[in-house]
Amino acid sequence: MVEFTTVQISGIGRVNFVPSQRAKYINITVRPFKGVRVAVPRGVAIGQAREFALSRQNWIKKHIKEARQLEKAHLKFLRQSGPIDRTKARQRLIRKLDALAANHGFTYNKVFIRNQKTRWGSCSAQNNICLNINLIWLPDELITYVILHELVHTRIKNHSARFWNALEKIKRNAKKLRRELGDYSFMLL
Repeated sequence: MVEFTTVQISGIGRVNFVPSQRAKYINITVRPFKGVRVAVPRGVAIGQAREFALSRQNWIKKHIKEARQLEKAHLKFLRQSGPIDRTKARQRLIRKLDALAANHGFTYNKVFIRNQKTRWGSCSAQNNICLNINLIWLPDELITYVILHELVHTRIKNHSARFWNALEKIKRNAKKLRRELGDYSFMLL
């Protein structure tokens, strides 16, 4: 079995090779502040995974450049914005969630406000809604979009066409707003 190992690859830099029980194929990800990670499925030799990474060198370099830009944007944002007043942010997000739920006939179980690293919001099978505290920095229209997105998940637990149609009925241009939200991904780091 492959053990976690970090290898210096010329032209790329440090690459972390991580054994994965879930991966079916060799998978490469490049993340800001975390670098290059190669998930190595069971039964695949480290040499084979290394050769795969070398064959994807141009793709990796492109994504390293993008990750560094996101890192710079994130650090600049942190320097300019200062700390979040967690109490006020929590109150504002919960007020907005309650108002949108009431206006559109949604109910939810509990709400959690957290500093999540990978998502703006989520809705559990028990209809608990979790919102990222960093939403507070987004334009109001995007905050509304994220909250409505999670409220629709209280009824439709997937991202099927039915889900998007339901969301579009209450929030025009939902897919456009979803793309705009991507411009703020540096804030999730």
